[in-house]
Amino acid sequence: MITEIGIVAGEIWHYLDAHGEVLLSDMDRQIDKPREIILMSLGWLAREGHVVLVACDGNFKISLRK
Repeated sequence: MITEIGIVAGEIWHYLDAHGEVLLSDMDRQIDKPREIILMSLGWLAREGHVVLVACDGNFKISLRK
């Protein structure tokens, strides 16, 4: 499970690098992985300080930390 979370974290990082700031709901539709794994991977990236999360009208804006 840890390996899969790490792999998906890499996919999220590459997606954000290519698309800039995105809504979680949009990214969730574009990355073809279970939502639970996406959320765990996003938490990993947030904990490591690689992403910025901002609440936005019941959703979240996500971007890579500069």
